[in-house]
Amino acid sequence: MKRLARIAGVFYLFVAIFGGFAEGIVDPMLHVAGDAAATVGNVVANAGLARIGVVAHVVNGVFLVLLAMTLYLLLNHVQKNAARWMVVLVAVAAGITSLNAVFQFEAVQVATDSSYAAAFGTAGSNALVLLLLDIQHYGTLAAQVSFGLWLAPLGYLAYRSGLFPKALGVALVVATISYLVHVLVAFLVPDIGAQAKPLLAIAPLIAEVWLLGYLLLKGVRSPRIADRGIAAPVAPMPA
Repeated sequence: MKRLARIAGVFYLFVAIFGGFAEGIVDPMLHVAGDAAATVGNVVANAGLARIGVVAHVVNGVFLVLLAMTLYLLLNHVQKNAARWMVVLVAVAAGITSLNAVFQFEAVQVATDSSYAAAFGTAGSNALVLLLLDIQHYGTLAAQVSFGLWLAPLGYLAYRSGLFPKALGVALVVATISYLVHVLVAFLVPDIGAQAKPLLAIAPLIAEVWLLGYLLLKGVRSPRIADRGIAAPVAPMPA
């Protein structure tokens, strides 16, 4: 079990690296909300980095699915339906992430291919680039629904399994709530959403870093005898 948990930890580390690079570094360097000219300037100046970001988004999705499958193998004995929902939600999130990467790739294509400016005019092609990256931006927000929801069954399984601290299971469920609140606020009240994002990111950051560190450094707790369904040996009766 410890070996399987550490494999999951390695996959989680890759998710953090590729996802953090793509969403935390590349995406903010490209997209300027409401400013088509500035967005196109960013894309043209960082076209190579933008393409690497596209690949990072796709690779992130692959490692996210591998992570969920490994955690399924580790935790499905606790409650199979919860473990299945965990994998399904991750698959949905990974699919949306990969689709979003296509919009980013097309934005780079439009920004760097002069034939689009010739066909639509400079203002038209700039607006198209901004539209594509707007779709990617809001698609990433929509994907956070699944990114958040998969932590709920994971938290439940972690709590019930005895393989992780119960507080970690609770933290993962709280992270789900934070993700969902952020999505609702971002879509319903965008101005407040931008301001609230750092605050709402605290719970997911704590929960996911905690889980990542636990998987990599400890693996899992040694299962209790009762968890294994093995009866403890009975001492012989004195003669």
